[in-house]
Amino acid sequence: MHRYRSTTCGALRASDVGATARLSGWVHRVRDHGGVLFIDLRDHYGMTQIVADPDSPAFAVAETLRAEWVVRIDGTVKARTPETVNEGLPTGAIEVFAAEIEVLSKAEELPLPVFGEPDYPEDIRLRYRFLDLRRETLHRNIIQRTKVIGAMRKRMEEVGFTEFSTPILTASSPEGARDFLVPSRIHPGEFYALPQAPQQYKQLLMVSGFDRYFQIAPCFRDEDPRADRLPGEFYQLDLEMSFVTQDDVLATMEPVLRGVFEEFAEGRPVTASFPRIPYDEAMRKYGTDKPDLRNPIVMDAVSEHFRGSGFKVFANILAGDDKAEVWAIPARTGGSRAFCDRMNSWAQGEGQPGLGYIFWRKEGDALEGAGPIAKNIGHERTAAIAAQLGLGDGDACFFVAGDPAKFASFAGDARTRAGEELNLVDRERFELAWIVDFPFYEWDEEEKKVEFSHNPFSMPQGGMEALEGQDPLTIKAFQYDLVCNGFEIASGGIRNHLPDTMVKAFEIAGLDRATVEERFGGLYRAFHYGAPPHGGMAAGVDRIVMLLVGAKNLREVTLFPMNQRAEDLLMGAPSGASAKQLRELHIRLNLPKNG
Repeated sequence: MHRYRSTTCGALRASDVGATARLSGWVHRVRDHGGVLFIDLRDHYGMTQIVADPDSPAFAVAETLRAEWVVRIDGTVKARTPETVNEGLPTGAIEVFAAEIEVLSKAEELPLPVFGEPDYPEDIRLRYRFLDLRRETLHRNIIQRTKVIGAMRKRMEEVGFTEFSTPILTASSPEGARDFLVPSRIHPGEFYALPQAPQQYKQLLMVSGFDRYFQIAPCFRDEDPRADRLPGEFYQLDLEMSFVTQDDVLATMEPVLRGVFEEFAEGRPVTASFPRIPYDEAMRKYGTDKPDLRNPIVMDAVSEHFRGSGFKVFANILAGDDKAEVWAIPARTGGSRAFCDRMNSWAQGEGQPGLGYIFWRKEGDALEGAGPIAKNIGHERTAAIAAQLGLGDGDACFFVAGDPAKFASFAGDARTRAGEELNLVDRERFELAWIVDFPFYEWDEEEKKVEFSHNPFSMPQGGMEALEGQDPLTIKAFQYDLVCNGFEIASGGIRNHLPDTMVKAFEIAGLDRATVEERFGGLYRAFHYGAPPHGGMAAGVDRIVMLLVGAKNLREVTLFPMNQRAEDLLMGAPSGASAKQLRELHIRLNLPKNG
């Protein structure tokens, strides 16, 4: 028999009754039932109940066992009595009567519990991550993550992609975040950068003739952490294709990503065909370019109902600004003064002056609007709003006014808030959609200049002709995102593969030809030697797994994450360097003074 185990803790079944088994694992818990000890033994594969009674030669050792000790147990597999069968456990029909127990390793008093799923301070969980990872939910999430990645690889290979690995030490790039820099010992005073994404390398692969590339790529960005992105590093399904249009990329990747969601959705519905929503439409309807389409609320412009009305606040805004509009946020079932007042208070807490509203109720056979706005604009206008939005008895509507460019985000937050408060969001489904036609440029108010809105390597719609003859702020890009349940889970574009068009695009954003040649020399040179039209995207592995397992934070789907201060509490990173290391790198520290 093997030194440590003849089977795993998740393998024994009723068909094994009568057999001798050797198991090794962690003591999950010990229960004393009238002098008989029941030990839940756990390994990576599952749990088996061990029984040690006072007549067993293993009983003396069993009495000493404590949680998380590592033990080897030999015993006989027996059937549980019908009333003690545990239907919730794959091994629940059997138990192993211990004949011999060997303690392989003892555990000190635990700094956090492994049994159960209590909330525990994050700093303790990260410092003792090796214990945290033994907990059932987190352990299961990590295994699910590996299965999701495996499914991604399998599906990508099935549609003709080849996996390539791109360099980790590279040059600084303009992806939008700060680079992590790595000093060069061989080249004093010079630095490598960890890749924010394999963007330029995957484009160079297309120029090299490889046609369809993918990898599960690590990406490094020195940016502040947030709930939907880990500090320091994250992983993405990165891909690129040659001789493709935007439609080709979306048509190729939609079945791949839908298939991954369907495989791991555990019966929850997944969008059958991803709608394609232009960016401008998404902002107008949902107030965001990553809408949660499980929320049925769709915003609409109702400016004409307020123009010249008795509600002077909105009427004056519309009269004084050509850009001004009034948007409605319909809230079915929200027709109570108490709910409307709560929404108004929430808006004030968000730094807004308030949130105007109307709610409707039946008075006899007539539908009447209530609230200050309804009184000011009168029955006819109130009824017209209800008719436009399809609202009726027991419904409400909230309003925002001004320049949509300034209030759209707040309106989107109000839509989200109303949908969640009224329980309108179906949380047991995955709603995916492509957001397309992003602006190529945007106005940087702080710098007073035109800046790239999204990926600077995307092809502008209309090409050179648009760059030379169109207002830059009206140019759209062949740029697209995939969103799911309010999260951006993928982003991509058709690339600008023509050197003159590339230079012109950067010139509009304030970078001259010499700068382009210096910063993107490899890509720029490559485009002079026969570059195929190409495009691709990158899907966030961490976010997709987070959605599939229902986790609230990316730390719940990642093996060894950092904390919110970008510190690895387990390994003690970042840490100082020795004087010798600094000398070898020709680096002298100039640290900020305390306080």
